Parts: sequence; structure tokens; C-alpha cells
Amino acid sequence: MSATVIDGKAFAATVREKVAIHVARLKEEHGITPGLAVVLVGEDPASQVYVRSKGKMTVEVGMNSYEHKLDIDTPEDVLLALIAKLNADPAVHGILVQLPLPKHLDEDLVINAIDPAKDVDGFHISNVGLLGTGQKSMVPCTPLGCLMMLRDHHGALSGMNAVVIGRSNIVGKPMAQLLLNDSCTVTIAHSRTKDLPDVVRGADIVVAAVGRPEMVPGDWIKDGATVIDVGINRIDAPEKGEGKTRLVGDVHYESCAAVAGAITPVPGGVGPMTIACLLANTVTACCRANNLAEPEGLTA
Repeated sequence: MSATVIDGKAFAATVREKVAIHVARLKEEHGITPGLAVVLVGEDPASQVYVRSKGKMTVEVGMNSYEHKLDIDTPEDVLLALIAKLNADPAVHGILVQLPLPKHLDEDLVINAIDPAKDVDGFHISNVGLLGTGQKSMVPCTPLGCLMMLRDHHGALSGMNAVVIGRSNIVGKPMAQLLLNDSCTVTIAHSRTKDLPDVVRGADIVVAAVGRPEMVPGDWIKDGATVIDVGINRIDAPEKGEGKTRLVGDVHYESCAAVAGAITPVPGGVGPMTIACLLANTVTACCRANNLAEPEGLTA
């Protein structure tokens, strides 16, 4: 069997196109332009690249982008004051504080200072609780992107056995809750799960989000299962030359693709969906703030 490759790059482009259409409609029919504010503290190179990409794509879909760059030694009260200002700004519908933060700042305190209705990362404790009880919430972007791709590939997910490998607050736990809300039978597995290979072999859907390069081999995968690889790991690539590296996921792609029914590649799978879903969440937040119909196909 040769797995169908789920092209996250192409799917993300489709999501961004849907967002742009809805943004244009909001402008034309209601005179509203969704706005996303991104706050970056410090000069982490990876975060800077990510923030630039977010800003560029926000503008490309017709939304307003507000970037706030603060020094690495910014006091906590200054950051919290900025968040309070953004919370009160009606032109800002989504607020994202880029993580990780410098060590002197309390990430939980900062995240929970964001208005839950503007928390487009879906990390606020109120949104976590709403998602966990099956209520309307802002949903973390990466799990939302995974869910969108699974729904697109399978249609209804009801009754499917799903195993999520990883229990992080950012991916593993919300991913499991989203699958449960779609009536899957869900197992959350992790590095200490007994008989992990056998647990994974029972899954129709495997979501690998454990952060270990190529941890899941093909002989863990049931014939025809769908594999969603959230991992992004950089490993040495001596075949490319001295000091060179390459990106791999949490699953061993070649062996898993030989038995899976469908699989996401790394790179080009889940990764592009994260920013696309951030844009989708911003439009959703804007619609909810103005008591307007939410965009179809862009929410959980």
C-alpha cells in the first residue's frame, strides 16, 4: 500500500483563500476589518521569522496586522499593560503573544491576561475549559488544522479509533478533545504508556505530537490508518555535507507511508496549517464580537 499524501501546504492555501473571501464580505457588507495583534518580546530568531510570516499573511488576506515588538528585558507590568490596551481596542479582534517568553515573565499569567474572546491561540484557561466541556471556544491552531485535514480526508470521524501520542497543553490534550467532540474513541498515549506499539496499532487515526524524531515506525501503524505527524525535528544530515541538517517528523515517514492509508509529510504537512488557522480564528473572533454568522468550514 502507498499512502495518500495529505498536502498541508495546498490545504492551508485553500483555508487562507476562504478567510480572504470572508474578510472581503465583512468589509463590504458590514464595514468591518478583522485585526490581529501579535506581541513579540525579545529577539529570538525563530520567533522573529514566525511573526514576520504571520504579519505578511494577515495583510495578504485583507486583515489589519498590528505588531508590537518589546525589548527582551521588558517588565511584566509593561507587557500586561499592553495586553490590557489591546483587550480594550475594538479594532483588535485577535491577540497573540509569541511564545516562548523570556524567563522573567510568567507565561500563564500573560496568556490568561488576554481577553478569552480575543485569544486566537486558544491557550487561555477559559478556552481550555470551554473546549473540554464541548462548548464554543477559541481552539488552538495546530490541533484545529489537524482536525480540518482529517475531516476533509474522511468526512465524518464518528466511531473511529484515534490515538494521540503526546499530552502537551498546546497540541496533545486539545487534539484529543477535538477528536472526542467529533465522536471518535480517543486514547492519549505518551512516552510512559505501556505497550505503546500495541496501543498505536489499534488506531484508525494516529496523531504524533511527542517531539521525538522518527519515534513511530511503520510496524506500529495499522494497514490503512491515517497518520497526522505534528512533529518538526531537525536532525543531522551528513549525506548533505558536513554540518548539514534536515527536518523530520515524529514518525518514520518512509516505513509509515508504506502501510498507512494517508499521511502528512514533514515539512509541508501540519506546519502550514498553523498560521492558516490563526487567520481563521481571527475571523471567527471578529464575527463573534459583532454577533455575525461564523465562517463555515473554518471552526471546530
